[in-house]
Amino acid sequence: MHMQFSEEAESHYFFSQPHQPFFVLAFINAIVTMLIFMLTYKGVMHLGIPASNFHSYSMLYLLFTPAFVAFLFTTFPRFTSTEPIAKRRYMQVFSLYYIGSVLFVLGSIVSPILSHIGIFLLFGAHTIVFSILREIYKKSALSDNQDVFWILTAMGFGLFSHFIFILGSLFYAPMIGLATETGVYLYLFLLTFSVAQRMVPFFSHCMTQKHPMLLRQIFILLVAHVILEGIYTNSSFIADLALAYIIGKEIIRWQLPFPNPNPLLWILHLALYWIPVALIFGAMANLTTLIAGTNFLFLDIHVLILGFVFTILIGFGTRVTLGHSGNMMQAGMWEKVLFNWTQLVVVMRIFVSLAAAFGWNFMILFDISATAWMLMFILWAVRFFAVLINGKKLS
Repeated sequence: MHMQFSEEAESHYFFSQPHQPFFVLAFINAIVTMLIFMLTYKGVMHLGIPASNFHSYSMLYLLFTPAFVAFLFTTFPRFTSTEPIAKRRYMQVFSLYYIGSVLFVLGSIVSPILSHIGIFLLFGAHTIVFSILREIYKKSALSDNQDVFWILTAMGFGLFSHFIFILGSLFYAPMIGLATETGVYLYLFLLTFSVAQRMVPFFSHCMTQKHPMLLRQIFILLVAHVILEGIYTNSSFIADLALAYIIGKEIIRWQLPFPNPNPLLWILHLALYWIPVALIFGAMANLTTLIAGTNFLFLDIHVLILGFVFTILIGFGTRVTLGHSGNMMQAGMWEKVLFNWTQLVVVMRIFVSLAAAFGWNFMILFDISATAWMLMFILWAVRFFAVLINGKKLS
């Protein structure tokens, strides 16, 4: 298996812009890994690694990481007024992600040795991504680079969480809990919010000056969340309530034009509004667990990741795909269905956790939730893969 694609393959339209191959890989991973996790959770399949580890790792590093690499490799040079990333460099990263994803998924089914090789390749790709973004940050001559600094900081924590996950999978399993908490809050959430608080008001033509200390305050509270979880499980509700207040107050201050007739905007606004809602949901679930021992099946993480990160990923992914393919920057019936379907995915996952908390048989709801997730990415692929791969013009 070659680490680099042939020159003929690399000259294909599919590889002409960095977001195209990374989005396709990330979305295929989303479908395949969820199908495997669902079958494993139901006892139909048996993995060589714990199913929970497979699910956490695949979501963090096989779906969301390459998806946000797709976005950042396209926009980060623009944020910093530097030259675009050379094809040779992003193709090197894509090659590692592609081969690492295949080996991790295959190895999880066949042999843990293969899955660990895949993890090391994916970690190597993640390291190169951080290095490329750090080089771009250092080259930038812009005086106001706070947003870029926090994006890079979040990516650094992503690399750290990836490393801790490897240590946990090889030597000390409890470290995987720290890796997951760090990966969700100090990596995915911080990264996504750092991008969103810059781009969504800009897309919405909102001129309200953002609070200059907002990202620093959020970072401190996210660190507090991870520390509290490390000290005593479910005690992070204190930090989450503070985060909900600060972020909710700031989003209201921006005066986003919501509800908005443009689906390409309201999906992004909706994702932001999910943040305080998700944090309050999570805080209440964790407090209830502390008091009564109720099991909410990780409601806090899932509502935040699905409500905010997943929703905004679909919104940003659709915008980038349309805007960089010569298609009209407008949403038709397909896009409206996709955007509404994201909310069905979020709501169904909430129902799964609530059913578990009430002691009901939640497996049917779990099947529906997982199927809704896979169908979301399948529908998105049907609509946009031809655009990404061949530059198709949508009617």
